[in-house]
Amino acid sequence: MGNYSIKELEKLSGIKAHTIRIWEKRHNIIEPSRTQTNIRYYSDEDLKKILNISILNNNGYKISEIASLTRADLVEKVKKLSEEKSDTGIYIDQLTLSMIDFDEARFEKLISTFILKLGFQRTMLEIVYPFLTKIGVLWLSNNISPIQEHFITNLVRQKVIVAIDGLNVHVRESTKKVVFFLPENEMHEIGLLFFHYLLKDMGFKTYYLGQYVPLNDLEESVKMLKPDTMICSVSYSPSARQLLRYLDGLNERFADTDIYVTGQPLLEQGISKYENLHYFKDAIHLKEIFTTFID
Repeated sequence: MGNYSIKELEKLSGIKAHTIRIWEKRHNIIEPSRTQTNIRYYSDEDLKKILNISILNNNGYKISEIASLTRADLVEKVKKLSEEKSDTGIYIDQLTLSMIDFDEARFEKLISTFILKLGFQRTMLEIVYPFLTKIGVLWLSNNISPIQEHFITNLVRQKVIVAIDGLNVHVRESTKKVVFFLPENEMHEIGLLFFHYLLKDMGFKTYYLGQYVPLNDLEESVKMLKPDTMICSVSYSPSARQLLRYLDGLNERFADTDIYVTGQPLLEQGISKYENLHYFKDAIHLKEIFTTFID
């Protein structure tokens, strides 16, 4: 299905395009197809092979040694290496391979192994988020279909929901109330779910409203729940004018409530003029902010 340029292979594997070309000529590791205008492009199988080569090469194997391996031997050595080492780069590439192959069993085994080794929080912060960044590269270059994106993100989503359900936290009456929501047109909720997990685990009283929450509905929810703070994530790309208009709406309707917002870089600049809107960079930053709220 894939149709990757050499630059896209570089972004996904970490191997410079110049190096890939040298390896093609000297070691015949892959043989790209060509368009009618003689432009190289690479298949899913090429991408998988380059990812596996990258893993071995980054862990001390010489390219001449790697080039002599059969495809089956290459996969077996990577599997053995991933069992022996704790290199997050290996883990991220393994997840990418499971997505390309629609291999749910492999994905489940990998995630379970990571959680046993690192714990759920570190797995999310050190492996899953960088992995989702790789998915973004594939998405922007039109090299994963909506089916692949939904397949893998829903597997991750299920893991976060299970982790939230598994929390057994005693919430004190004096604990701040926190509402989590996504704006209209925003469907990507993995980040927001993980923020929910983090703050619930810290003992905050949380209310998760989820995806696509219109401002009118949000206003009704705030009247009923009376939260101390609200958390929002914006990953889709509205125009600057639309985004600022949305921030104006949050500021006007919820002037008495602190709202923490994350997402695209424009947000940080746009939020600075509002007293009740605050920008946070990522999950670690959010955790640092809310640690100061604990009695």
